Amino acid sequence: MFFLQTDVPAGDVAASGGLVGLLMPFLIVGVLFYFMIIRPQQKQQKERKAMIDALKKGDRIVTVGGIYGELVALKEDYVTLKVADKVEIKVSRNGIGSVVND
Repeated sequence: MFFLQTDVPAGDVAASGGLVGLLMPFLIVGVLFYFMIIRPQQKQQKERKAMIDALKKGDRIVTVGGIYGELVALKEDYVTLKVADKVEIKVSRNGIGSVVND
């Protein structure tokens, strides 16, 4: 078993690749995690905020619950949707899923 033993001086951590060798997998996982999860999610949040900020009266939208309607009024924290003749509902701006392009 003597071929598995190496002679590394006790004070020479750089020669054995100790600290850098131990931290490198964590750094690689952190970078991959950022580029595959965090960055795309931030981009999606920016696009969603831009979509919600660009809403105007008359837009047809779909809520996250699947209700289709036309925007009748916009307030700071909610919107009013017309879902049928003489039927209007109030929905939180965060409840808007997407704008329907007809």
